[in-house]
Amino acid sequence: MTGLRPTGMKVEILYFESCPAYGTAEKTLKEVLADEDIEANVRLVAVNTYEEARTLRFPDSPTIRMAERDLFPVIEREDWRLGCRVYATPEGLKGSPTAEMLREALERSRDT
Repeated sequence: MTGLRPTGMKVEILYFESCPAYGTAEKTLKEVLADEDIEANVRLVAVNTYEEARTLRFPDSPTIRMAERDLFPVIEREDWRLGCRVYATPEGLKGSPTAEMLREALERSRDT
């Protein structure tokens, strides 16, 4: 991937403790960042209450954001809540995005 070498990039993984897929998302994201030689500060953000979910506009766990923008945007909704997120991957529905999905999302986010 070309042109993805920013320094100090901030990436957040918002998660709900009861959805363990955030660990897979964190591991895959860090592998992609390392493979692409991207310097980034990856921070886990626990979302523990419905109030936090509403405030953070949390569309379920795990949610990966760069510059406060969801790498996999969802339709605006009223019912921000604590729940597990599902990603449509080439292998079917999964609890976290694939490495290739993350690469593409990072590239798109850099282009905007």
